[in-house]
Amino acid sequence: MKKENPLVSIIIPVYNAEKYIKTCLNSIIKQTYYNIEVITVDDGSYDQSLKICQQYQLEYPMIKVFHKKNEGVAKTRNYGLQKAKGDYITFVDSDDFIHPDYV
Repeated sequence: MKKENPLVSIIIPVYNAEKYIKTCLNSIIKQTYYNIEVITVDDGSYDQSLKICQQYQLEYPMIKVFHKKNEGVAKTRNYGLQKAKGDYITFVDSDDFIHPDYV
């Protein structure tokens, strides 16, 4: 049986993305599909990326922020997969932005 509004997990690996992460997150919170969770995984950034993600988490309950030591994008995505609860999963890079109808 097909769910009417399945949860979609958007996983964002974040590494030193302070110049781009706001644009990325803003594009995600403007999605026309509302049943989403946003998993940001900070991969040991040494800039303000983690702090920016944490600020967004305070304002938007669909955003979840995780932090881990630097291990590269593949392990960071896999970490996000472990945390995701969605029926569907997609990845967005922290320096990208998406169309409002992406999901």
